Amino acid sequence: GRALLVLLLSATVSLLGGLIFGYELGIISGALLQLQIDFHLSCFKQEVLVSALLIGALLASLVGGILIDRHGRRRAILVSNLVLLVGSLILTLARSFIGLVIGRMTVGFAISVSSMACCIYVSEMVAAHQRGLLVSLYEVGITIGILLSYALNYIFADVDEGWRYMFGLAIAPTAMQFLSILFLPVNPVKLSSWDSDCQKGLIQLQDTEDRAAAKREPYKEKHYSFLDLFRTRDNMRRRTLVGLGLVLFQQFTGQPNVLGYASKIFHSVGFQSNSSAILASVGLGAIKVVATLVAMAFADKAGRRVLLMAGCVVMAISVTTIGLTSRIAPLAMARDCKAATDPNASHSLTQHPLTPLSSHPTVSPILPALGAGKSQAGPGFAATRSLTKAFANTQSREVVPDSSLAQKRGLVGQAKEETVGSAGPPFGGAPWAEHMVLNWITLLSMMAFVSAFSVGFGPMTWLVLSEIYPAGIRGRAFAFCNSFNWAANLLISLSFLDLIDAIGFSWMFLLYGLMGVMAVIFIYLFVPETKGQSLEEIDQQFSRKR
Repeated sequence: GRALLVLLLSATVSLLGGLIFGYELGIISGALLQLQIDFHLSCFKQEVLVSALLIGALLASLVGGILIDRHGRRRAILVSNLVLLVGSLILTLARSFIGLVIGRMTVGFAISVSSMACCIYVSEMVAAHQRGLLVSLYEVGITIGILLSYALNYIFADVDEGWRYMFGLAIAPTAMQFLSILFLPVNPVKLSSWDSDCQKGLIQLQDTEDRAAAKREPYKEKHYSFLDLFRTRDNMRRRTLVGLGLVLFQQFTGQPNVLGYASKIFHSVGFQSNSSAILASVGLGAIKVVATLVAMAFADKAGRRVLLMAGCVVMAISVTTIGLTSRIAPLAMARDCKAATDPNASHSLTQHPLTPLSSHPTVSPILPALGAGKSQAGPGFAATRSLTKAFANTQSREVVPDSSLAQKRGLVGQAKEETVGSAGPPFGGAPWAEHMVLNWITLLSMMAFVSAFSVGFGPMTWLVLSEIYPAGIRGRAFAFCNSFNWAANLLISLSFLDLIDAIGFSWMFLLYGLMGVMAVIFIYLFVPETKGQSLEEIDQQFSRKR
């Protein structure tokens, strides 16, 4: 009975942790539409507000690891819940722009610490054969949270000061997570002791010698310093290589940017602007949820390596397909940002398809309705897409992925006339009107890419990271890799526009395809299979093997 209770509570903690993470990422796109009018935000201020979450999260990934290792996983989650409650209250009661920025930074800090602590805590809490399922549940939570945030954006779009409700509602799941973790034990309780698992034959060790060796050496928790991550002791250097390789390839396969083009691809297939934004966000969101559920079901059966490699292969094929089709039927579109300094300005947000940007000196991409949310690969990657866009402001010459504010207004059910109107005529003479078949191929490739990411890199990266390090340094190691994840996401999104400028859209996607192939080779050579093994066994397997 107790084991079942611990299992259910662990699942709740994992799911709610992800849900809060996804919700906070997605909610800003709808809130910005009202905030820019209520606070007369310039483009630059909107970018600062969007990137505040990222700055908080980056800070957390630098100091969070120490908190998790020194004070324990459970306490780290409890603290992050309290910080999140404070951040949500600051946002809900904010009266100034500074208040909003401080609130978003606080929230960013909290969700970043929580994301790391949740994955580690749950992986240590449950038996080996359930670990994949429960850690993947975190990723399911993220995708559901993003979808939930879009639904609430839509509901509160026309409510006066609706953004206060949007930010305030995060308090409910945070309080629920706080309460459920109070009932969980401080130190991970092994639901079934590792030794008896071996005897029952539940855990298949690599071979009989390994099993005999594992029996001989009782598992002792060792103490590590941060620098041990780069030393040969216990093969730590190889573990760090595996961790960093996974996080970097997760970003370098183009995940943050492919989604920026989603609404454009929906357009090219013939969906009008308004429905296209909703379909792109909600449709791709739903696909992500389903794919992540599939990953969750198979994580402990098929294994981590298989899902990672299969996901990478499909991603490589689908981005290559998008690259090739866009050579024949090019996708190019620009958008601009007009700051809402007076209430009427917000309704003059229009799109300028296929026009050079030189005529609009202030190109400021704001958090794309689905970009930010969906780039959420796992704890970490998250808001970067938005910030990146933010910096694109400084380079006002690029073609920017299309999902302008006008599109977001469409998403939240406002300004329908403007958006649909602006989407009509320009597409008639567009070069891709006659390439209908190719456009559908592109759309299906996009869906395949999103699904493959959600089966492979999305959940599996965090699962493997929570397994391969020894308990004594797990928090710091996870945080170290996580900070690279944020940084890589930032780099990818910032360089995206310059690269498209330099080599063109289709070559960019072909480059992502090449990265996908390299990722498959990397996983094949370096990433071990960890399914069905206890954390102690994984540790010993790593320590022994060169």
